[in-house]
Amino acid sequence: MSLSGSRSARHIRVLAGLTMALGMALASSAVAGAASPHAGAGPRTGPSTGTGLREVMFVGNNWDGTADVIGSTGDFARIGRINVVPDKDQRLAEIYLNPIKLIYFLGIRQGAGEGHDQFVDDMYATPDGSAMVVSRPSFADVVSLDIATGRINWRFPVSGYRSDHMAVSPDGSRVAVSASTSNTVHVLDIRTGTRLGSFSTGDKPHENVFTGGGKSLWNMAIGDVTTALDAPWLDWTKGDRRITVVDANTFRQVKVIDMRQRLDAFGRTDLSDAVRPVAFTPDESTLYFQVSFFNGFVEYDVASDRITRVKTLPKNPATNEDRTTWVNDSRHHGLSMSPAGDKLCVAGTMDDYAAVVDRATLEEGPLVPASKPYWATVSGDGKACIISESGADQVTAIDFATGRKIASVPVGDHPQRVRLAHVPADWSGPAAG
Repeated sequence: MSLSGSRSARHIRVLAGLTMALGMALASSAVAGAASPHAGAGPRTGPSTGTGLREVMFVGNNWDGTADVIGSTGDFARIGRINVVPDKDQRLAEIYLNPIKLIYFLGIRQGAGEGHDQFVDDMYATPDGSAMVVSRPSFADVVSLDIATGRINWRFPVSGYRSDHMAVSPDGSRVAVSASTSNTVHVLDIRTGTRLGSFSTGDKPHENVFTGGGKSLWNMAIGDVTTALDAPWLDWTKGDRRITVVDANTFRQVKVIDMRQRLDAFGRTDLSDAVRPVAFTPDESTLYFQVSFFNGFVEYDVASDRITRVKTLPKNPATNEDRTTWVNDSRHHGLSMSPAGDKLCVAGTMDDYAAVVDRATLEEGPLVPASKPYWATVSGDGKACIISESGADQVTAIDFATGRKIASVPVGDHPQRVRLAHVPADWSGPAAG
């Protein structure tokens, strides 16, 4: 989910502009087109898998409507770029001729999109490396794009009017996607786009994580993060925020975790219970998560069902302390864990830094300056944390061992999700055509 600026009177502005937008749509003979897919430059980096595939990273450039493909190790140089909205004309024509869809489309632009359309939120590769599967919030869908040609293999419109975070099963066969306006998660066959099942969640489902080797699926519902009712005493207005755990085969609910109760029991009644990015330990016994408005993270023991520690990270003195200016209620948004499970990497979004934290002591290393870091993941060799700097249009690698910056790579406009993936070993970008 993209992060947003001030949200005061947003819905009034959206509705006020509806009539004008409809008039412009009906008067126009065509809508804006999308850029053609094109290959990037730079040396090839990253390992070959020995199966004709190469490990890479997908970087979703939300406002561009593109995904950069970069190396997963080394200098992380860009290899190619994929246009994720080749059907932009068709999708926009449908939206502008449907008043209800248009209201939501403009609402996403003015709210979560910070004045921009959201064309790519999350993305994964199919196991054979032949396709990229992408969730496109403004188009309320998931599409599969052929890696070789850039063409669409299949499209799945989600229920409601916005798609969000995804997760892929450990075997790579299924992809889960949050339909944020319908409080639903859909699970799809990653090769065909066939819906295998769905389940209900709390308000505004966000992060999804498969656990138990793909037997369970966790969803974190974050509630309404686009209102200006951000004062602590108004936290109750944000809706039903909870973790929903289901059987990933039957989609039946296994349990619901209300973090409000756990936070209160720990003595942190001041913290929001909107669970944002999460990271499990390798054995899945412990969950770390960020919550709205908080510069830090929480440690939760899964077996005992209780919060065990809370880590507060430094505030940036330059950060505006007016909570209504914090993008989508997030102060910090982005969390990953080293493969050994001994280090956490934190994206301090509104505080403009990233940091590696020792999991045993919860002591942070050096604060690495970063411009609105939005996401954190792990490099292909497990040695580095990779953050997307959405304010600087670059991806930055930070050494887990030293906590210091290794490299930065320019990417497209407003990078968000970064995911490990595979493409054919000789791939350098979609063929033009």
